[in-house]
Amino acid sequence: VQLQASGGGLVQAGGSLRLSCAASGRTVSRYAVAWFRQAPGKEREFVAGNLRSASRSSYADSAKGRFAISRDNVKNTVYLQMNSLKPEDTAVYYCAADPSVILSSQAMAAQYDYWGQGTQVTVSS
Repeated sequence: VQLQASGGGLVQAGGSLRLSCAASGRTVSRYAVAWFRQAPGKEREFVAGNLRSASRSSYADSAKGRFAISRDNVKNTVYLQMNSLKPEDTAVYYCAADPSVILSSQAMAAQYDYWGQGTQVTVSS
């Protein structure tokens, strides 16, 4: 599967953005999907994930209550709705997919074989 992330940009603190991750080649419903982010000088970190069952979504503590991951299997696209953005959310955001990820390893970047190219999110104070 090929992934193409988009939707990043510059937003003021408190604002919202919706990131999209368009999949091609395979249907995204066959994959666990996730969003990770990487700020300058920091390691890539898990933000949100959704398993193949689609009923299970997980969030990093920093994202709980503000971000929501969803998928549209008709459009073969995964979304990350980000609300109440903070300057510390500034990072490059990556979508990832893998057919074999399970709940216990969902937050581990190394478990995902397929990655989008990243989209920059900048939150100004």
